[in-house]
Amino acid sequence: MKINKLFVSITLLLMLIVTLTACSNNSGNGSENANAEDPGEPQEGGKVVGAMGTAPGGVFNPIFYTDSYEEKMLEFTHESLVTQNDKLEFTPQLAEEWTISEDQTEVTFNIRKDVKWHDGEDFTADDVVFTYQTLMDPSYVASGGLRTIFVEPLKGYESYSKGETDKFEAVVAEDEYTVTFKFDQPNASLLYYTSFPIIPKHIFADMPIADIIKAPESRDPEKVVGTGPFKFSSMVERESYEMVRHDDYWQGKPYLEKVEWKIVEPSVMIGLLEKGDIDFIAQPDNIPAADFEQVAGNENIKTIKQPDFSIDVLGFKLNHRTAKDVQNKVINPDNWKVNEKIANPKVRQAIAYAINREGIVKGLLFGQGEVVESPIPRKFWAYDDEAVNHYDFDQEQAKSILDEEGYVDTDGDGMREDPDGNKWILNLNYPAGKDRQGPIIEQQLEEVGISVDLRQPKEFSAFLEDIENDNNDWDLYLIGWGLNRRDPDPSEIYSIKTPYNYARWNNKEADKLLKDATEGADAFEQSKRKEIYAEWQEIFSKDLPELILYEEQALWGYNNRLHGIDPLPFTMYNNTHEWWVSK
Repeated sequence: MKINKLFVSITLLLMLIVTLTACSNNSGNGSENANAEDPGEPQEGGKVVGAMGTAPGGVFNPIFYTDSYEEKMLEFTHESLVTQNDKLEFTPQLAEEWTISEDQTEVTFNIRKDVKWHDGEDFTADDVVFTYQTLMDPSYVASGGLRTIFVEPLKGYESYSKGETDKFEAVVAEDEYTVTFKFDQPNASLLYYTSFPIIPKHIFADMPIADIIKAPESRDPEKVVGTGPFKFSSMVERESYEMVRHDDYWQGKPYLEKVEWKIVEPSVMIGLLEKGDIDFIAQPDNIPAADFEQVAGNENIKTIKQPDFSIDVLGFKLNHRTAKDVQNKVINPDNWKVNEKIANPKVRQAIAYAINREGIVKGLLFGQGEVVESPIPRKFWAYDDEAVNHYDFDQEQAKSILDEEGYVDTDGDGMREDPDGNKWILNLNYPAGKDRQGPIIEQQLEEVGISVDLRQPKEFSAFLEDIENDNNDWDLYLIGWGLNRRDPDPSEIYSIKTPYNYARWNNKEADKLLKDATEGADAFEQSKRKEIYAEWQEIFSKDLPELILYEEQALWGYNNRLHGIDPLPFTMYNNTHEWWVSK
């Protein structure tokens, strides 16, 4: 699909002018216009309505959900042994306390004895064992599971996950309320790996794992069971989803009686918030950046703006899986087929120089974001801006690199051929919601002589299916990543065998560094670990499996009638059992 270049240029110019004349540079954290009046004592009862711009995919099970919309809802219904505070330190949640062995290979939790599942059953150590055993099961990935990062360091993962043994030693219930995690190697991030949300054994134990993802207990609100302060009660699919409070919640009965999630067009979301038809914006990316200053100036609305643990990227499909491996849901790098069109890292670097990321931030995000080169969040001590290459917008540099690598225009049509003289066209795929970035990137790449086939945007679920199945005609793609906010470790997205490695990046040196940063003697000294991550970031930015377009700001908004909001650096949804509304 080709877009009129003059139209795109004028559109981008107008957006940049609006940015320079209308946007302020407000970069504070937390509530920016909080009402200073004392709301009084919390009141019980009432309902709040949150709005999100895209319907969740419909899997309400922590081990199988796929999108951030499902994830946000699961934050109300499911919990982990440990959580994090405003300093990103691990603190107890379903666990009361823990003990780590001297050799850093085991962590034993004493879990709470007063936790009830939504159906009234007791929460026990067996639920923890069952959750992690499921994540390690040989059929988990084949059934669509993506979260193996939480179990890969555990004892016996390789042999158990491959079906070579049925002896499960990784997580052991010492008694009804004591559970021990065992690791193959000393590990500096034990609490991170034990922070996965727990699912109920008594609901899923008798199901084949392949059936869990499609079971009513994972999809029908009335049958979803967690331990969180709210439980699903009903839904009108793709329209609204309702939760009711969990009266036996272990931290005390929530003040709110109900929480409803409505799916509405982002274009009308701000108006609904201002009129009081909705109470909060449920996703931090659902407030248009251009409208944020308007919302922040409304005395009836409170806003939160803070750096987000998310990035938008232009991904490079470096390798493709074979059709057989896709069918069998196998991730075997030995079988991957190199995508020769973008195999040269110098070409990827040229593409990076060709894209005006700063202009995209100013023009599309109205300044509510920042260009970064590393996928390790800036809030972490491991982020190192000096270790990375900086690809400032420089189209002459891009042209020079392409010339040097033999990508030149041989037929006089203005577009470059590859070094063998063949037509060189890069396909660019993206989901709905990335509609504005796609045409701009196409234009800027064609300005340096790279021909782009800009595909029609797809609904996110269809896009996700294509990218997970390694559609073999893909070269470039646009996607947003929610980064690891538990630990600097970027393995969940960038280790070779993780399902989320959609680029199919196969850099063994980088992969070894990720292992060294969490296992071995150096992993227990933060200064040493920082050095390892600095080296990894340098490799990432040179090999460039993805170009990070920007790190967005998290922009939340909620009505003054909603009280008890105590945001964390990574979410607005903290201690939701303490939320309450004025009547």
